[in-house]
Amino acid sequence: MSLTDVVAPSPAPENVAALIGERLSLSALHQLGGTLGGYSFVKVVVDRENEVIHFLNDARHSFHAIYIGEEILGVPEERVRADIDSYNQDFYHAPDRRFLLGILARHPQMLSLETVEVDTMPAELIREFHAFVARYVDPALPLVFKPANQLQERIVREIPPSELPRVFAHELFSTAPFVALNPGTATGRLRAFRTEAEYRAATLDWSDIIVMDRVPEDIPRLSGIVNARHTTPLSHTNVLATGWQIPNAVQVGALADVERRELDGKWVEYTVDAQALSLREIAEPATAAPPSWYAQRVTLEEPESERSPIVNLARLRAADRYRYGTKAANLGELHHVLAHGSQRLLGFYQVPRPPRENLLPYLARLLDVPAGASVPDLAAAARRLLDDHVRVPRGIALPFSLQRRFLESSPRIQQAIGKLKMALELDAREIEPLCVELQGLIRSARMPGALAGEIDSALVSQLAGVRTFVVRSSSNAEDLAGFSAAGIYESLNHVTTAERIFASVKEVWASLVSVRSVRLRRQAGISLDECYMGVVIQEQVTADFGGVLVTTNPMNRADFRTVYVNVSPRVTDVVDGSALPMQYLYSTVEGGGRTVSLGDATADLDSRAHDQLQRLAIAGRLLQGHFSPDYTFGSPVDVEWLADGDHLHLVQLRPYSV
Repeated sequence: MSLTDVVAPSPAPENVAALIGERLSLSALHQLGGTLGGYSFVKVVVDRENEVIHFLNDARHSFHAIYIGEEILGVPEERVRADIDSYNQDFYHAPDRRFLLGILARHPQMLSLETVEVDTMPAELIREFHAFVARYVDPALPLVFKPANQLQERIVREIPPSELPRVFAHELFSTAPFVALNPGTATGRLRAFRTEAEYRAATLDWSDIIVMDRVPEDIPRLSGIVNARHTTPLSHTNVLATGWQIPNAVQVGALADVERRELDGKWVEYTVDAQALSLREIAEPATAAPPSWYAQRVTLEEPESERSPIVNLARLRAADRYRYGTKAANLGELHHVLAHGSQRLLGFYQVPRPPRENLLPYLARLLDVPAGASVPDLAAAARRLLDDHVRVPRGIALPFSLQRRFLESSPRIQQAIGKLKMALELDAREIEPLCVELQGLIRSARMPGALAGEIDSALVSQLAGVRTFVVRSSSNAEDLAGFSAAGIYESLNHVTTAERIFASVKEVWASLVSVRSVRLRRQAGISLDECYMGVVIQEQVTADFGGVLVTTNPMNRADFRTVYVNVSPRVTDVVDGSALPMQYLYSTVEGGGRTVSLGDATADLDSRAHDQLQRLAIAGRLLQGHFSPDYTFGSPVDVEWLADGDHLHLVQLRPYSV
């Protein structure tokens, strides 16, 4: 019996390699393929030489190349893997290629056909591929071509839709029912909120799993998040969820599903994986075991709060974080890399990453140098890329000791700090009002003349001529393993006068004792006595657009090749979640990118901007090597950036939690 005769959508047996030369029924699609992002898919190979189509059994062959080698060419898997670069060149780039490779996915109203992201298939092959596959799929569902990269997007736009039905990735993403943001499993009480007012009126506990259209930035530490509407993976709430290692996903219609199943207020087991999320009702435990993070206390390096000078950011190195905070120290380290280079820049590409045993030829292609270039030549080319295109805005760093001197200048502030510490020790109900009172005292206290003079003198000597500043937080209690602190401290833009600079510095200092920051640090076991706040004052850059880059794919962490970029006219739109940014994926191995979502924009960026984003992706990957904490060079970084003409201005860099 052939697979097309099987009605039940049970998986195909592993001894079946593929459905060959037959029409693919919908039941066979489910049997042969897998599920990703809520959609069923099956891999497709068209053998042009023999005019035969192959629908691969995913349980047996998860890679096109291995299937072609073993089942068609008679080449053992080991030999294919050993020469994978040569095979990939033939399969994805040769103009006279024998095979056309792709993925067929089922959507509610159609089937989509796409190639792999690196495929440079020209227009005539795209037409041929679509027409051939259309003869072998269920005619009840229209078959549309989905461009897999920006090159194909440009090609497809030049073909009349009547000749090639198409759908773009961003069109599908906007209607995708499910997006995995952070995989994992948790148990807890499900809390569904249809409005922010309902959320504000509720008291949340660490064991809660919340379901909302848009999760507010000030969430306490929870056990899980379900976003009932689309969001960006790089919003502060989603970055926090990643750092907390709690399951987090987008599930459109989740609120209605929770209501239908009457799960609100019930205990559930919540699981997120790459394919789907599940909410399974369970019995409420007699005593809920505390989460693992209760036992995993975050440890801070011992800070240095004795007198340190206000310095130019370019004078700092990463090791200065104990005096100036991680943000300032990382910016100083960036200045150093741009000024002096780094032998670690090629680190990511010098480590074999199966099935790619040697990534250096790929880097050579990205940097436009000969494939056989030596490591020193590649390092020089990497340095040129950074020299030509990457900048860090000028700025100064205020040390922890300046904050300490300010706090000690006011007896009322000292008294309020003592009360707050006592309340924290006793777990008293007065913690929140004491935080609010202390913040008010910090904001209203006069900046001592000596401190104001030091700040003013540093600005005059280092940043004279700057019209507009950004005043950023730089604490020792952020960007830590297990405690990212994304969005909990203040940063202020569009600051101009000396008076506003002093007020903004105090606002940043006050954010160290906000209700939310105190609560989250307390949950992580971080004492108020250990926490200090430095301040970065930088030139504000005028830019065409900006956003956030992470050197991983948050929606598929196993994909080592790809980086994820959010783009918006304002970086703050990305991180605060107030607007949906444009979203892109760029390969830092084969090169090329694709548009994932246009967000709230009405049109995509132009080709020049896409070229700029590709350079950003490569620069981010190089900097990942320098900032890697180990010698696998695999730890991703999170970069806030602005683009202006041919220049990329990096305004923040920190580790990205995975």
